[in-house]
Amino acid sequence: MHLRFLAWALLAVCALGLAGCANVKPWERGTLADYTMRPDRDPLSDTFSEHVYFTREAASGGRGIGGGGCGCN
Repeated sequence: MHLRFLAWALLAVCALGLAGCANVKPWERGTLADYTMRPDRDPLSDTFSEHVYFTREAASGGRGIGGGGCGCN
């Protein structure tokens, strides 16, 4: 019973590990390196998102934005 469970668990872990692998062809790397794929492509949007996040969380972030929790900063 335990050996069967261990075998299924090992199979599930292997299946999950292989599901995350992806081979990127050399001609596809240009698409992944495109400007629109960058998470920091719009500084104004990033600043706004950080302000909203830190205001709601009532915490100061690592990028110099302080939050009050009440939305009055």
